[in-house]
Amino acid sequence: MTPPSDDVIIVEELTRTYRVPIRAGGLRAALASVIRREFRTVEAVTRLSFRVPAGQVVGLIGPNGAGKTTTMKLLAGVLQPTAGAATVLGFRPGRRERTFLASIALLRGSQPIGGATELTVQDQFQFRRLLYEIPRPDYTTHLAELEDLLGLGDLLHRQVRALSLGQRMRAGLALALLHRPRVLFLDEPTIGLDASAALAFRDFVARYAATTGAAVILTSHYLAEVEALCSRVILIDRGRLRFDGALPALARSLASWKEIRLSHDGRRDVAWSAYGELVDDRDGSVSLRVDRDRVPEVAARLLAEVRPTDVSVVDPPLELVLDRFYREGDPR
Repeated sequence: MTPPSDDVIIVEELTRTYRVPIRAGGLRAALASVIRREFRTVEAVTRLSFRVPAGQVVGLIGPNGAGKTTTMKLLAGVLQPTAGAATVLGFRPGRRERTFLASIALLRGSQPIGGATELTVQDQFQFRRLLYEIPRPDYTTHLAELEDLLGLGDLLHRQVRALSLGQRMRAGLALALLHRPRVLFLDEPTIGLDASAALAFRDFVARYAATTGAAVILTSHYLAEVEALCSRVILIDRGRLRFDGALPALARSLASWKEIRLSHDGRRDVAWSAYGELVDDRDGSVSLRVDRDRVPEVAARLLAEVRPTDVSVVDPPLELVLDRFYREGDPR
């Protein structure tokens, strides 16, 4: 079954709500709740819409509790939507059809390997081969490639329960990719990996998407990882879409200011607050935060009145914009 367009993931007004019990503190309230329970509705994902074409790696970002993992679970068929719809490779994820499940992979950093932990890593691979009916020649080729990429040689004959978190992540990544899925859902995939393994994984995912045409949705709190892998980011907050586009445009979308950075000859008689919000002032270098629509005017005044030795206008650092957004909400 193939999708009717180049978009392998189509999300339209996707919504997921939960009913959670509530009660006041104290023994009396606890006893009363046994007879009559009260609930409130929590919106985990609200009317979320986006599309992902084949071969694209998309970063799904947002603060803790934004709905990122819930979205992943909905698209992988782990959860059922309350309203709206989603299709992945033309399938409704919630139906969990065999062909659909054989075409996707969901990897969660918090639980990279499921099943019995008494099994060895090699046993897990053999089980996965049987489960997905992977021809033995393909299995041998895929496993050799993954073993070399992720350094699995010393892990294959060890029990899963004896592995460290980083080792479990390496083995879990290999298991997720063994059957060559056409869609990858990666939820914090490099937790526990050292710098070298994380870099190797990023390179592999980028090459995998480019050579196989697989669509990839990645959640990560490591902005460097998102910048290295994703040509596009989707920012959600409280389950709602806040931004969908190229990463460089994200700071411009969230921040109504720019930074004017200038170098000077060490002058201390300048009232920088007259030009903008002082961000940094040290070693003859100053950074000012200025409203976007005032940048030309302020830059002209600085050139005429301060006469800096160098001046540049830049968008604010994305890390700063996202930090303010996560802590305070919309920083504009």
